[in-house]
Amino acid sequence: MIKRLTPAGLRAVPEQFQGIYVHGTQINQPQSLVCLSGQIGVAPDGTTPAGFEPQCHQAIDNVEALLADAGLATSDILRVVYYVTDAANLSVLSKVRQARWNEGHAPAVTTLVVSALASPELLVEIEVTAAR
Repeated sequence: MIKRLTPAGLRAVPEQFQGIYVHGTQINQPQSLVCLSGQIGVAPDGTTPAGFEPQCHQAIDNVEALLADAGLATSDILRVVYYVTDAANLSVLSKVRQARWNEGHAPAVTTLVVSALASPELLVEIEVTAAR
């Protein structure tokens, strides 16, 4: 079982992020631990949708497919690292996260704004660690 770490000695998570962010997560003796490579917004047919939001949804679809293949669900996500190429897209990322992964089992999250990803058309990459 995943324990969500929200100690009283740290700043409280702002209300708008409580479903999608927690200061830390802990799991003891997992039966399954999965570390996903960074997932990008490339569809199974090899196409890359234009625009940040469609790429973000596709990257999340890819994460969910990998989790399902491992017998895990989004509720098993311990940690997420988001790589975004433009800080102007952070509000869109927050909106997509609220829509897709706001199920009450918030993971530990790090969000980085980077100058580029592996290919110039890529705008977001999502790295996940999950366990059960």
